Amino acid sequence: MMKIRITEQKRRLTGIALCMALSCGLLAGCVDQKGGSADTESTAEGTAQSAETLLEITDPKEKAAVEAAKAKVAAMEEEPRIIATSPATADICDRLELELVGVCSSTVSTIPERYAEVEQVGTSMAPDMEIVASLDPDWILSPASLQSDLQPKYEAIDTDWAFLNLRSVPGMYRSIQELGEIFGREEEAQELVDEFTEFYEEYSTKNEGKESPKVLILMGLPGSYIIATENSYVGSLVELAGGENVYAGTDQEFLTVNTEDMKTKEPDIILCAAHALPDQVTEMFQEDFETNDIWQHFEAVQNDKVYYLSYELFGMSATFRYPEALEELQPILYPENEEDEAKAKENSENAAQAAEESEASEKVDEETLQEITK
Repeated sequence: MMKIRITEQKRRLTGIALCMALSCGLLAGCVDQKGGSADTESTAEGTAQSAETLLEITDPKEKAAVEAAKAKVAAMEEEPRIIATSPATADICDRLELELVGVCSSTVSTIPERYAEVEQVGTSMAPDMEIVASLDPDWILSPASLQSDLQPKYEAIDTDWAFLNLRSVPGMYRSIQELGEIFGREEEAQELVDEFTEFYEEYSTKNEGKESPKVLILMGLPGSYIIATENSYVGSLVELAGGENVYAGTDQEFLTVNTEDMKTKEPDIILCAAHALPDQVTEMFQEDFETNDIWQHFEAVQNDKVYYLSYELFGMSATFRYPEALEELQPILYPENEEDEAKAKENSENAAQAAEESEASEKVDEETLQEITK
């Protein structure tokens, strides 16, 4: 969901607050996931929607919210002062050729060169609101996954904000279309949409007819891990590729589940991703798989089907590197020969090594660490 707020301030037009309901799941219907059982195999038989259908915005309230925001921006005497509080939102702004007055800092992601001299406002999860307020922003752009934490802070400084749906690739492109409308970057937005359309039309049938593996996705946090459902970005990528998430069917993005319950799902493949501090998280995963005896009873572990995912590609928010992420998943989910199996293992080992060498833990301060682990 992308939620926009338009406030009333001394130098602004009277506005409204409307919820812009973008698609929160991943490509419902693009890959037909048949329920598997002991008697019926699940296959990635596609009933692929067109990219245009996936990205079409039909909700009247959503359209009205965009039009209201667009009119307000158009009536401003100067270019809007925009802050992007995450690397993913900064990348979108860069592609739309939007100038920023504030941008996030990051220990593991690269901020676009365009914003090298722009004031940094702190990390995605813990922006410094004193700095944010001092920049007198007209708009703050953030990922929807952080809305519950950040919205009260933005309301306190009485500014306009938009939370972008970055839980899936189509969600990202629908947000891009709407930002293009609001900030007068329709041409730039259409170019990006055209890139996705070209990619999707080729990719959507890539794994048709293949047996869908049952996948368990662990999202690691410093000191713990949670289950990523199909409503998370990593989960959406697995679903797009045709994999069957063993914890599908919930409206939640992440779940807290014990290993005994995971065992009842008996996944074919276990994927390990990191949410911040990938060095700590990878070490935690490795230790847990070695010392927690219950893992040894999982068929995926016995069959050596545990894989680490590149933290730069499989984070909390959709990015323009999704084709690379899907390419990394391909030999994991659908190995066709020994070479594919070797490639999957090599990618996993490289991902684990890169995480260990990131030194992310040494680059984060105590306040940010508390935000990450709370």
